[in-house]
Amino acid sequence: MSDQVLSIIAKTPAEVDILRNMSTQHETVLWQPASARHIKPDTEVHLYIPKHHVQNVTDLLKTHLLAHRVLLQDTQELIAMQTRNHTSDPRSSETFYERYHSLEDIYYWINRTITDNPDRAKVILIGSSYEKRPLYVLKLSGRKSNDAKKAMWIDCGIHAREWISPAFCLWFVDHCLKYYGENVEVTQLLDTLDLYVLPVMNPDGYKYTWTTNRMWRKNRSKHPHSDCIGTDLNRNFDANWCTEGASDYPCEEIYCGQFPESEPESRAVANFLRSHKDTVKLYFSIHSYSQMLLFPYSCSYEQAQNHDELLALVQEAAQNIRRYYRNQYKYGAGAKTIYLAPGGSDDWAYKMGIEYSFTFELQDRGTYGFLLPPSYITKASKEAALAVKGITLRVIQKKQWASPPQS
Repeated sequence: MSDQVLSIIAKTPAEVDILRNMSTQHETVLWQPASARHIKPDTEVHLYIPKHHVQNVTDLLKTHLLAHRVLLQDTQELIAMQTRNHTSDPRSSETFYERYHSLEDIYYWINRTITDNPDRAKVILIGSSYEKRPLYVLKLSGRKSNDAKKAMWIDCGIHAREWISPAFCLWFVDHCLKYYGENVEVTQLLDTLDLYVLPVMNPDGYKYTWTTNRMWRKNRSKHPHSDCIGTDLNRNFDANWCTEGASDYPCEEIYCGQFPESEPESRAVANFLRSHKDTVKLYFSIHSYSQMLLFPYSCSYEQAQNHDELLALVQEAAQNIRRYYRNQYKYGAGAKTIYLAPGGSDDWAYKMGIEYSFTFELQDRGTYGFLLPPSYITKASKEAALAVKGITLRVIQKKQWASPPQS
């Protein structure tokens, strides 16, 4: 028997309580929702169960007559598929962007990218992680300008186990560099805006998912008075910090940290964006899974000031994904579309003045969840790129930002 992922639906408040208790015991890991407190009646729950607890958990479900089905029968094989590299030198292979990569490979790729594209790409060190790993941002630029250009930001890998997210960042950087000068949309985007990309915002957690625990979500910081490790970096920003939808208990997956920006990773991103707030006009944070295009607020049910405009942008993006890739994405304000999630980076960026702020949840809807096979990377990345480019070009058009004249 292997580790399994089950889909379970509780119908009554009593069944919800049973499922909440079950999901915090037996070494299980909640895939969806992120925390037991978000489990509600008639909400589909995805629960990862280690092999030596599968029998216990399924017996409990049967005893309480809880409806369930097996989503994934053999997670070990999927994990092996995600970490397998088929070539002797994956870094120079044609299929590099169709595979997942270790943190070391991603650092190597960053160096190679700036070496191979000295006119278009440069690297900025914005800080380091709790375990002192570098936080590298790639800056991509098209036509040079004497004036400060407006800019957009994309971060990936804030949650360690969401491997499709860094894979998208790598794919998108390559896409922009490869098609600059050939593709009208890419060229307009890079000529008008500088693009900042942080491929792995949580390098310690990401490294840990490769070496020790594939299901790890948080960073790897230690806390006084607790043996539990890690803070949820997407609950650590100063946006209704640690209110309903986050936890002040360090053992929880949605632990908010000791104070806003207590973590070096979130602090580095916040400091960089604060120092570039006059130029950065769009913010995208890439997550998985569940196929959603979200915008502020997640930290409250309050409507964003430009709610209707943001809604129109994600609606159009979702329609384009459906038209070109036959895939359905939900869209809307975060709190109303999923659940309350205070302390998120997108809400913080919005409150700081970046009025076009988005969180994307990439493929899939739970068939593979965090263990999306490598064969899905390209399609997932194309869908996300279609949305990023579509929204960005629509904003450029609306604001009538022009690319600078050749300097």
